[in-house]
Amino acid sequence: MADWDAGQYLKFADERTRPAADLLARVPLAAPARVVDLGCGPGNSTALLAARFPAAAITGLDSSTAMLEEARRTLPGLTFVEADLAAWEPDGSPDLIFANAVLQWLPDHAALLPRLAGFLAPGGCLAVQMPDNLDEPSHRLMREVAQEAPFRAALSGAAGARTTLGTVQDYDAWLSRAGCTVDLWRTTYVHPLAGHRGIVEWVRATGLRPFLAPLSPEQQADYLARYEAALAQAYPAQADGRVLLPFPRLFMVARRV
Repeated sequence: MADWDAGQYLKFADERTRPAADLLARVPLAAPARVVDLGCGPGNSTALLAARFPAAAITGLDSSTAMLEEARRTLPGLTFVEADLAAWEPDGSPDLIFANAVLQWLPDHAALLPRLAGFLAPGGCLAVQMPDNLDEPSHRLMREVAQEAPFRAALSGAAGARTTLGTVQDYDAWLSRAGCTVDLWRTTYVHPLAGHRGIVEWVRATGLRPFLAPLSPEQQADYLARYEAALAQAYPAQADGRVLLPFPRLFMVARRV
């Protein structure tokens, strides 16, 4: 896929930052010395970490050059590193690994989550938030439109770009066996958006990327028109034209004993 579009992503900066703030609020650390923002994106989550832990050595990691350029522009005093997040290993033991809306793009959570927890210093935390919306109409309809004749061949692998999340029982078991106490919760946010086009604009920076990347500009326009029409059937508009987008997310804070 082409690199991430930081500008498109930040069109909904407040909405995307709110789950990171909610996750950080449950991190039970007073003064961690080393903090890693895994999948830092344009730095919105890193800014929260820096505000709460001003004395910490904070490093933001991302695989996107464009996202890191934006993060460095807005937070010039912090360290940002381009890295393959699936293969990353720290050069020491972080007190906090913060992973906001990134691990859903990485495979094999049964191995990944314990691996990340194993990097922590004793008493350190792995804090994770992931969209849990693959069964929502917004994402089910991406897959259904991709199965239509004009797109089927080009988009045969698009649905596999995101990992299907485990159950809360799975994550509790995986992290408990890794020597952690685990705090798990699920929250459904409800975002009021400017019509069905607002949903398209929201997801084209994230969930739609693997569906759009293989298509020509003309095919993309056709796909988006069909997708928006399907959204109009799935999400009734309010009297003032707004559309409410329920967005479930899974959270966990695992503390290494």
